[in-house]
This record gives sequence, structure tokens and C-alpha cells, in this order.
Amino acid sequence: MAHTFEELVAKQRAVDEAHARVLHLRDTYGAPTAAPWSQAQTDTYETAWRAWRDLARDTQAALSEYAKDESRPRNAVEADVRRAAKTPAETPGTGAETGTGSVSGRASGRASEEPPSGDR
Repeated sequence: MAHTFEELVAKQRAVDEAHARVLHLRDTYGAPTAAPWSQAQTDTYETAWRAWRDLARDTQAALSEYAKDESRPRNAVEADVRRAAKTPAETPGTGAETGTGSVSGRASGRASEEPPSGDR
């Protein structure tokens, strides 16, 4: 399936939002070693982490396919997509800007800054 640059930017924004959700949950729940998480907290975190991982994997595959189709270096395409995804999108007709916001992450053994990927 051929992807457009705009689709790749939208996919990257979805990855960034999913990552922000994982970081928010981790910050909200605290370290599982400090105070055990409830089963609901564990399930919620694991679901969010899997969603982030799956979105990241799919986006990486789409980036590779797009780079190959465009005969461009994959890392250059990824850098362009990440840069464009960080730029707030304008809401059509309003001129209002929206974005995913900034989330500060702290180091944790629970989730890394990049989801694991076997296809890199």
C-alpha cells in the first residue's frame, strides 16, 4: 500500500500521542516496585504500551515502504516526518493551532523511550 507524506505525518502523530499516554500512565501510577499496581492499572498500562508499540511498528514499516518508493534514504524520510509531526497542525478554517503538547518522561525500567522493534 502506497502512503503519502501526510499519511506518514498523521501516523507519527498517533505514535507520539500513544507514547504520551504511556508516559502519563507511568507518571500517574508511579513505579510498580514502589507500590504495587492494581490489576486494572496493569491492564490499562499494558494495553497503552501495546498500542504504542503496534503503532510505532506500523509507522516504521510505512516509512520504509515510502522511502523505497521515493528512492530516498529511510533516515532522511523519518527525520522529515518527525519534524513535520512536531509542527502543530492547523485546524481547517479556524487558523487555530493544535498539538500533542509536551510530555516530560522520566527514566524507568518499565518502558523505554523507543518501543521495541524487530524490523529495524
